[in-house]
Amino acid sequence: MINLPAAFTERMKQMLGREYDAFIASYDKERSQGLRVNGLKTDPAEFAKKAPFSLNPVAWAAEGFAYGAEDRPGRHPYHDAGVYYIQEPSAMIAASLLNPQPGEMILDLCAAPGGKSTQAAARLKGEGLLVSNEIHPARAKILSQNIERMGIRNAVVTNEDSGRLTKYFPAFFDGIIVDAPCSGEGMFRKDETAVTEWSPENVRRCAGRQKEILENAAMMLKPGGRLVYSTCTFAPEEDEQAIGRFLEAHPEFALEETPDYPGLSHGVPAWGAGVTDGIEKTVRIWPHRTEGEGHYAALLRKMGEPESVKRKYPASMKDKKLLAVYEDFCKEIFIEPKKWTADSTMTMFGDQLYRTPEEMVDFKGLRVLRPGLQMGEFKKNRFEPSHALALALHPSEVKQNVNLSADAPETAAYLRGETIQLSEEDAGKGWCLVSVDGYSLGWGKKSGGTLKNHYPKGLRKQY
Repeated sequence: MINLPAAFTERMKQMLGREYDAFIASYDKERSQGLRVNGLKTDPAEFAKKAPFSLNPVAWAAEGFAYGAEDRPGRHPYHDAGVYYIQEPSAMIAASLLNPQPGEMILDLCAAPGGKSTQAAARLKGEGLLVSNEIHPARAKILSQNIERMGIRNAVVTNEDSGRLTKYFPAFFDGIIVDAPCSGEGMFRKDETAVTEWSPENVRRCAGRQKEILENAAMMLKPGGRLVYSTCTFAPEEDEQAIGRFLEAHPEFALEETPDYPGLSHGVPAWGAGVTDGIEKTVRIWPHRTEGEGHYAALLRKMGEPESVKRKYPASMKDKKLLAVYEDFCKEIFIEPKKWTADSTMTMFGDQLYRTPEEMVDFKGLRVLRPGLQMGEFKKNRFEPSHALALALHPSEVKQNVNLSADAPETAAYLRGETIQLSEEDAGKGWCLVSVDGYSLGWGKKSGGTLKNHYPKGLRKQY
């Protein structure tokens, strides 16, 4: 049994009354395990039928599934290929409520480690812009790695304070996710550190920080746009009260109806502050009522009509010699090279070539970790493709592909960084995509009957 803080249990008794015993009993149960299938790689429903482990649907996320405690999807090659993202089921609610549509501009304001961003990106289907922001540098790096692994082409990763972002993106986004830093009460069963760090004072500190982040998000949302606020806490100060006070300060916002998914509960107006009318439209996930950790979410819309905004675009690459080298690479690799050759979206970032989403504003002065899809780097008059590019491609887009099966010894050898012997059918010369059961995994370079391994050293592992 988890040793829960006395002040927390006393408050939960007052909040839950007769349900309190069932709530406390939930801490003796195994925590929920879930994964979300990447719609950029495969159809979630089709994948679930043939998955190498047992999957049960998550009611509020069509791409989400719970898996059994005995399963280890994180150790399967499909995980390395970005076919799915391991994510606790309750955490899938925020992006589901926002429901991004292809072509929209979306901001995930507190994005690490990347679950909500990658879910939003899959719903964008490669069209539009996703800005994924994380204020903490180490967590921002993990976020960037997950954006890469999931093969996302139209994301920009920033490492900024939300206040600085407002200067670059005033009234810009169609949708914003604010998965706010919180006291983490809903994660007690999952993370014992959250228990030891909890205090009533920390709840109040988090509520103050959430207010500031919401204010900044409001400035960056277009009139007519949608904003999802979510936390993984039960504290009314961070949930119903945070929304009620925000609505009191922002009459241009209104709560939207949310679907009545099985297992979800409504927000409680009596726990609110400020504007309480409509708080029942917000959502709570209780661990004693459904298979998920504690969560809260609200969907809001900003009233009014969007206006056109003038903006400056990022500087594009101008070096004709380097562009010619890159174009030669495209002719070697791609079936349709013109689709990939340089245009105004190509930009140099350090020594790396990136393809920046067309909708992105000029990011000069921003702390940017990933300004779009990393294509690769120039080395002594040649171009070497990035791992990010490999994961963003489908085998049908390249001239050469070596497709391995998940349980083949060659797959494990490739992920260990070893040279692979090729069959006569696969033999050849030059860059080729390596895939597992049709899902792109990385690069290799053919030379006669062998495949030189270009799987990144930092990702190599034992299988």
